[in-house]
Amino acid sequence: ACTGIENIDEAITLLEQNNWDLVAAINGVIPQENGILQSEYGVETLHGPAYGPSSHSAAASSAPSSSSAFRHVVPSRQIVERQPRMLDFRVEYRDRNVDVVLEDSSTVGDIKHILENELQIPASKMLLKGWKTGDVDDSTVLKSLHLPKNNSLYVLTPDLPPPSSSHSGALQESLNQNFMLIVTHREVQREYNLNFLGSSTIQEVKRNVYDLTSIPVRHQLWEGWPSSATDDSMTLAVSGLTFPCHRLTVGRRSSPVQTREQSEEQCTDVHMVSDSDGDDFEDATEFGVDDGEMFGVASSALRKSPMMPENAENEGDALLQFTAEFSSRYGDCHPVYFIGSLEAAFQEAFYGKARDRKLLAIYLHHDESVLTNVFCSQMLCAESIVSYLSQNFITWAWDMTKEANRARFLTMCTRHFGSVVAQTIRTQKTDQFPLFLIIMGKRSSNEVLNVIQGNTTVDELMMRLMAAMEIFSAQQQEDIKDEDEREARENVKREQDEAYRISLEADRAKREAQEREMAEQFRLEQIRKEQEEEREAIRLSLEQSLPPEPKEESTESVSKLRIRTPSGEFFERRFLASSKLQVVFDFVASKGYPWEEYKLLGTFPRRDVTQLDPNKSLLEVKLYPQETLFLEAKE
Repeated sequence: ACTGIENIDEAITLLEQNNWDLVAAINGVIPQENGILQSEYGVETLHGPAYGPSSHSAAASSAPSSSSAFRHVVPSRQIVERQPRMLDFRVEYRDRNVDVVLEDSSTVGDIKHILENELQIPASKMLLKGWKTGDVDDSTVLKSLHLPKNNSLYVLTPDLPPPSSSHSGALQESLNQNFMLIVTHREVQREYNLNFLGSSTIQEVKRNVYDLTSIPVRHQLWEGWPSSATDDSMTLAVSGLTFPCHRLTVGRRSSPVQTREQSEEQCTDVHMVSDSDGDDFEDATEFGVDDGEMFGVASSALRKSPMMPENAENEGDALLQFTAEFSSRYGDCHPVYFIGSLEAAFQEAFYGKARDRKLLAIYLHHDESVLTNVFCSQMLCAESIVSYLSQNFITWAWDMTKEANRARFLTMCTRHFGSVVAQTIRTQKTDQFPLFLIIMGKRSSNEVLNVIQGNTTVDELMMRLMAAMEIFSAQQQEDIKDEDEREARENVKREQDEAYRISLEADRAKREAQEREMAEQFRLEQIRKEQEEEREAIRLSLEQSLPPEPKEESTESVSKLRIRTPSGEFFERRFLASSKLQVVFDFVASKGYPWEEYKLLGTFPRRDVTQLDPNKSLLEVKLYPQETLFLEAKE
């Protein structure tokens, strides 16, 4: 505010050179910046080096009192040009580290051109990552990013093939992996589960832990880092951490007790700079100097950790930080906040069975409201309120302090509740926060039953919660009745559908059985026909193979056989006495009585002719000159 210096790194350097004497630092910088110093007695031109002892003494002698250092500086045409600020970059690419030093007036593209010569990689193929402000383009001026003096970046080349070395490929893969760090805060015995990419640095981890624990980076005492993690600019991928999960412990480093005079001087310094731009001091941790710690006071005296990170991508992670910060501020007796997105909270509260549904309570926090601390500590954390909320409500929370988070919630509010409710919340003034929204889920929409402002009492808050619960209970009974009737109708329909299904199954089984029976009958009929055709073919073959029947007047010995069938029919034939018994068997088979199925029996004496040797002649088996035989089916 006094010197026009906006770069906090330069300001801290000036303070260190002047032993943290604020007045001396301002008087030492004004001659270089503007060439003049306004005093109560006129304007006096000063010359000399910017940061040397002579400039300090000259400035001190020219000012009649310390108050003159805080008078508005009158611009002059004789302004001495400021020396350019140099920035150091350590750029990591696969297994190489490249150090780049540039002026803050350079662009991101200038860094790429230097890396192009060092790494032999076209600048168009590079993705330069590691910027704390997100992705930037080549035309971005480094000064606009408000970078610290020392920076760590890394290069990705997705369009280039990976190197043949397996080590380089493993390193590139590790840079893209997610490491979970389980950090235990030793003093309060609380664990934080933090997810970081392998490309994140150890310094980034320590700064995030500072946001959670309020322990400045330079006062953090760590346990659990691998022995190879010797540099805070080192990425997690190469630090030797256990993947995917690694445990660490952090505590506050003990510091010497300050004297009363030092405390008074530090308090005075704080008052001296209290009117300067707060954003500069929020960035102090980027350069190893913490908010409030610059002047020797605890950081909590100047700021509190945010309830929720700004522009949080994951609502669940944001709610985890909100719950942890709420517990650290107001104790463990507080409502159980639902961890997840607003849509998930709707699902939990409204879309279960009617008997299990609950009201949804949305708590909207605002750190800049004068009512917040009283509302949270005395009303929201009251045991009666906590118990009633846990039994009857799903409680979801959001922090409206940051403008980005406020805009995000208003977008969600418009989508789920309509523009009227969103406009109502948008018009609420800061001092009307915190707000408590009571939401009831209906069949096709979500209804806001009540909007409770922070200027209330425990009794009034309880009464309004109970009133909302009465409205919800009446609606819930109707929903339960409708659901029971619907379930009864669905049960009847299910029973009818089941009976119909069973009937269809029975009909189908009966039809399939009939089809199988018909198929079996057809198969047997086919077999029978084939067997008959085969037997008929055999019979015809045998009939054709029989020798001709000898005539009665034949000069050779002739045997006359008379054969009786099982049906009582007779058939006769003459055979030569010298013919083999097999010829008789073939004759009988040609009549449809194969000897495999029928026995040929003689009468006197009774004998089974089929048991005789078929190669013997009729004369040998005594079937000469004539014989009567009987056919009998074999068992």
